[in-house]
Amino acid sequence: QVQLVESGRGLVQAGDSLRLSCAASGRTLSTYTMAWFRQAPEKEREFVAGISRSGRDTYYRDSVKGRFTISRDNAQNTVYLQMNSLKPEDTAVYYCAAKISTILGGMAAQYQYWGQGTQVTVSS
Repeated sequence: QVQLVESGRGLVQAGDSLRLSCAASGRTLSTYTMAWFRQAPEKEREFVAGISRSGRDTYYRDSVKGRFTISRDNAQNTVYLQMNSLKPEDTAVYYCAAKISTILGGMAAQYQYWGQGTQVTVSS
């Protein structure tokens, strides 16, 4: 079992950058496929970006391609989400998630472990 804790919450302006971190404890992070999800008020939780166990493969939702970058440091048991050129529609609570399966992406229900979430607010 792994415990996940996100950090990096912030209130930024459109066009700004922000980096989120997800620190894992318990079982080693390299055991899991990792992802970032987000949930805006009154909307369903949606997949943002995913990364394979080794970090070699990544996958993004179309609306963040070219702006967001997911990465991981298995030695530090940490996953990152670098967010550039932020837009007001990126405003949401962002969650770090882990799953045993090696398949990237997927629905929230396929992920076994979740962090508590961190708020990102982008003003126009």
